[in-house]
Amino acid sequence: MTDQELKKLKDDLWHSADVLRSGAHLAANKYGQPILGLIFLRYADILFKQHKKEIMSEYEAHKGGRAEKTIKEISIEKCGFYLPECAYYDFINDSPDDANKATLVKDAMQAIEDENPFMEGVLPKEVYAQLVPEEEPELLSRIVRVFKDIPENSTIDIFGQIYEYFLGNFALAEGKDGGAFYTPASVVQYMVEVINPETGDKKFLDPACGSGGMFVQAARYMHNHNASSDDLMKFRCYGVEKEPDTVKLAKMNLLLNNVRGEITEANSFYSDPYDAVGQFDYVMANPPFNVDEVVVEKVLSDERFNTYGVPRNKTKSTKKGSDKKETVPNANYLWIGYFATALNENGRAGLVMANSASDASGSEYEIRKKMIEDGIISQMVTLPSNMFTSVTLPATLWFFDKARTKKDEILFIDARNIFTQVDRAHRKFSEEQIKNLGIITKLYNGDEEAFKALVQEYKEKLIEAPCDQHELSDDLKTKEYWQEQIDWLADKFPDGVYRDVTGLCKAVKIDGEDGIVDQEYSLNAGRYVGVVIEDDGLSEREFERIMLKTNEELNELNNEAKKLELDIQESINILFG
Repeated sequence: MTDQELKKLKDDLWHSADVLRSGAHLAANKYGQPILGLIFLRYADILFKQHKKEIMSEYEAHKGGRAEKTIKEISIEKCGFYLPECAYYDFINDSPDDANKATLVKDAMQAIEDENPFMEGVLPKEVYAQLVPEEEPELLSRIVRVFKDIPENSTIDIFGQIYEYFLGNFALAEGKDGGAFYTPASVVQYMVEVINPETGDKKFLDPACGSGGMFVQAARYMHNHNASSDDLMKFRCYGVEKEPDTVKLAKMNLLLNNVRGEITEANSFYSDPYDAVGQFDYVMANPPFNVDEVVVEKVLSDERFNTYGVPRNKTKSTKKGSDKKETVPNANYLWIGYFATALNENGRAGLVMANSASDASGSEYEIRKKMIEDGIISQMVTLPSNMFTSVTLPATLWFFDKARTKKDEILFIDARNIFTQVDRAHRKFSEEQIKNLGIITKLYNGDEEAFKALVQEYKEKLIEAPCDQHELSDDLKTKEYWQEQIDWLADKFPDGVYRDVTGLCKAVKIDGEDGIVDQEYSLNAGRYVGVVIEDDGLSEREFERIMLKTNEELNELNNEAKKLELDIQESINILFG
């Protein structure tokens, strides 16, 4: 399946499922669970079918002998699980289009859990009864048929991308609430690009794992960098998530992407299910910002938090309903300290954090100062605004590296002007923007061969690209587009080695003139990288695209204004004749 075909399939599946949403007796924020469950059911059916001939062949070959195994045992060896007949997708799809369909789906989900104990409690079951409303009992059947369109030859990777695509769309539909379980894929991909996880016997922690996107993107990154199946099998992921429904989403996500690991339902502030201190090769997360109800006495003696210091108010702070116990001013620096202490001696970490943490004062200042002087902070990146469903202002990425040699400086990147506009309210990084930003880190670490390889990759795509067209799409990059990528790299790093670039990146010493100490231990990239004043750094084509997009948005707003004007006039006419 080509990229264009996969994109069309994802769009068609989403459109079909979303059209049916209005008929379901479910709140918008509950509609995702049954849909994602059906995607999983279709995945299980297709994967089992792809292995069934091999399963039956081995069963018949050893039947009656000493090496005889049950079909279930062989199935688990071949595809990781056993699928009972009542869970075959065709069996459910071909059954009558009535309210009994919900019972069949529920029974299928229950049977899968019964036959595969590691899935216990993961799959949605009771919710399907709400997808057969009395006025439209065939609704669930229509939704089931939507996912029958997924081709029988689909791979695990295709299902993983479909699942992630639906997660992202559900997060957009739910707005702020959706951001609690989903970090935009392009942000995670960039974080993984910087951390550069290696395969083998490694441990990866996400203490606020949401739907598990950090794990999936890390595994996908390693797969794309030629990791062997055996190495990926050794790579273990450990997640903590406090919302029960989100735990289920994460477990399904890992199963759909063939990622090995555990997800524990717990509150990371008060529970340490993996004895985290010093245990992990990699830690990544997008934790909730500015949580202020954490009770100080419950974290004060915890090594995860007190190694660098627990944030405290100047005067004791109490919250109503908490027995007047002191609470932290906010938990941002609890998370930051947790990430640092969870790393082993060679560990690397990345987390999303509110911009305000970069300059926080009071006890947070003292914690930040201690971490900077310890040399663990390797890189700070300011993101563009509108990259998240739950945060409109720019957030900052913090990166830690316990084994780095440049402990006397920190790399700052200001990426606020590097983004691709998705719609009026949301932005993302394109694949090339992720690679271009990622190469800054690689050059800083002395990997000049990676820079040459990226330039060569763009040159090869330049040769293969179709002739220029007026409008570009994600699926059809033109020669001019690839030339722009080459020019960007050549302009920023003309000698193919790292250098400070005004308005983009700067390596800053902790001590010395204009160093981090002089800036009161601020970790705000804007204080260091400077601003390009003489021009906006845009090519003529980039400027044209931005202006056309801005004009398109203006037209949309004008059309909405005209519609509102007509609605208001109609309402006045109705009221006053």
